[in-house]
Amino acid sequence: MPALPTVAIIGRPNTGKSTLFNRLIGKRKAIESEVAGTTRDHIAERVETEMLDFLLVDTGGMGGGTADKDFEKDVHGQSLLALEQADVILFTVNGKEELTASDHEIVTLLRKNRRRHVPVLLVVTKCDNMKGIDELLPQYHALGIAEDIIPVSAPHNVGMEELMTSIVEALTKLHFTKQPPETTGDHPKIAVIGKPNAGKSSLINALMAEPDRAHSPLLVSEIPGTTRDAVDRVIRFHEQEYLFIDTAGIRRRTKMEEGIETFAYFRGIQALQECDIALLILDATEPISHQDQRIAGMAMEEGKGLIVLLNKVDLLTSEERKNRTAETGRTLSFCKFAHVLPCSTKTKEGLLKIFPLIEQVQQNRTRRIGAHDLNRWYRDMLEGPPLGTLGKSKHIVQADAVPPTFVVFVKNPRDVSVSHLRYLENRMRSTFDFTGTPIKWITKNANRES
Repeated sequence: MPALPTVAIIGRPNTGKSTLFNRLIGKRKAIESEVAGTTRDHIAERVETEMLDFLLVDTGGMGGGTADKDFEKDVHGQSLLALEQADVILFTVNGKEELTASDHEIVTLLRKNRRRHVPVLLVVTKCDNMKGIDELLPQYHALGIAEDIIPVSAPHNVGMEELMTSIVEALTKLHFTKQPPETTGDHPKIAVIGKPNAGKSSLINALMAEPDRAHSPLLVSEIPGTTRDAVDRVIRFHEQEYLFIDTAGIRRRTKMEEGIETFAYFRGIQALQECDIALLILDATEPISHQDQRIAGMAMEEGKGLIVLLNKVDLLTSEERKNRTAETGRTLSFCKFAHVLPCSTKTKEGLLKIFPLIEQVQQNRTRRIGAHDLNRWYRDMLEGPPLGTLGKSKHIVQADAVPPTFVVFVKNPRDVSVSHLRYLENRMRSTFDFTGTPIKWITKNANRES
């Protein structure tokens, strides 16, 4: 599977990176705030154009300037990873302010840390009035870091077409092209994700047929981070073929080594963008960490099917296994739709249950409920506990989208509470299953229904 080119947005805090990111992807995903340092983690989204597709990464601010000093070093390091691995860099500066010492520090980092062939596009943000932009250009040209300088106002959609054209042209010069759709039949692409040393490559080895495993086994090691890139592997089970993507372990970026390990992180993010279903492997002998939760959240936010494999249960007693399975469900309660499967890549216990689960999840994430059955179910829900604004709604439709997405028409969407939507989702899952897939809800103004 060809890797998507990566375009990273880099800049000091409060230069409008998240607003720019949201405008480029066409929806509000990154948190926009006037408080410097709001974005503390990478947010990634696939952007599709007629010429080619790319992975856009929003980063936290570099160079300090926030009120939360405890996070500055970590955020700076995360952004540095994006800088080192990006194929094109969007360097943002605030067009309403003079260049700062932090801006010049980032220029120095760009010279030292980016790969030589990687182009930098200097994006001058917050240019609501383009009349004075010519006076600012000389100082930006003097930086000597950018191939193109593009003034934009993301909130007003000014200059965004020019910026997108520049991004596509830069990637085209690097010989990236539009990739044809993957032809994998009716079967999903499955990304094996998780922290290093949880047993991802061991899982692929255990699932492979004996002749294949003898001819081309994956490298398995007790040293975390052995798998540096993603490896695609087609596995046959009961005459069906499944495409597995064995990703490098996603580990906390503050613990990453430089160079090859940083690429491993971004390849894992790319695999999540490309896959249909994520197999999250957890080590049953270790407590579930914040990083495990974060990885599950990434898959959920991207709308992927999710199956949780609790590996190495052969090292636990029956009571320990029972307790750890229950603990996993509680700790990952935010994605309780995911099936938790105890297994062992060493003894192969539970591994044959993976394929029926994959089929179930794929069917659920692509299934549609008939309009008659859906509205009858919804009327029954309205006869139950009070649902506030939802209780006055009479119409629900399923959007033509994956994962399952439902649109409820109400008088005022802002009055719909999250708890009522959660109640609807719980009842929907109890009636229609949807095991293994997130469900998305959209509330729309009933008076604007076309």
